[in-house]
Amino acid sequence: MSNANPAQVYRIPAFNDNYIWMLHNPLTKALAVIDPGEAEPVLAALKEHNLTPTEIVNTHHHGDHIGGNEVLRERFDIPVMAPASEESRIANITTPVRHGDRVTIAGYDAEVIETPGHTTGHVAFHLPDCGNGHGVAFVGDTLFSMGCGRVFEGTMAQMWASLSALRALPDQTLICAGHEYSASNAKYVASLNWPRAAAKAHMEAIHALRAKDEPTLPVMLKVEKDANPFLNCDADDLQQAMGMAGADPADVFAALREGKDAF
Repeated sequence: MSNANPAQVYRIPAFNDNYIWMLHNPLTKALAVIDPGEAEPVLAALKEHNLTPTEIVNTHHHGDHIGGNEVLRERFDIPVMAPASEESRIANITTPVRHGDRVTIAGYDAEVIETPGHTTGHVAFHLPDCGNGHGVAFVGDTLFSMGCGRVFEGTMAQMWASLSALRALPDQTLICAGHEYSASNAKYVASLNWPRAAAKAHMEAIHALRAKDEPTLPVMLKVEKDANPFLNCDADDLQQAMGMAGADPADVFAALREGKDAF
């Protein structure tokens, strides 16, 4: 998509710590609602910005990401794009997607990346060019700032592979994740005594934002590549900090995730 048509990305708080995302194409007026866990905040945002949705996009089947689907679908008569492997758990999918599919979201080109782990069918959507000079990735509950999603249905090795796939995206990709978990993630990272300056700087930035009740998302992927331990399980400095020098990165990830689960 031409740089003359930059997308507008809207972040909508929902529940206690969820984010629903909207991607608006100002040229065509197309508007995608990504992971609408509840309809009311979306309806309020649509009214505030005088917008009309044209499609729903889901990354996975959890209720806090699809709970608003039916109200929006019925009110606006719009299609639903979601993982094909979760068709039995997400109602009324009109566009089932699989890994490697090329699709359009709000008129922008997008690639589907399967990211199993949090759920077996979880996917992320990477839009390499929304006209803003950088890409955008809607990653659901796979990757968070300074953290990652819990491994509910897949395996630890699958989740590490999923995070590695997201890590391979361009540095300037804006990461739009499903929850504002950054502050609690940062507290866990601090407990690791990981001596990386970028991690310390990012933790401080997160705490400063949250102290003012400001959001930490979206975040540039380069920041997470440098500062998020869950993207660095193959890095020598993290492995040494965890007493796992030379270990298989998937094993390091498992230890890291289990530590966060118990933190």
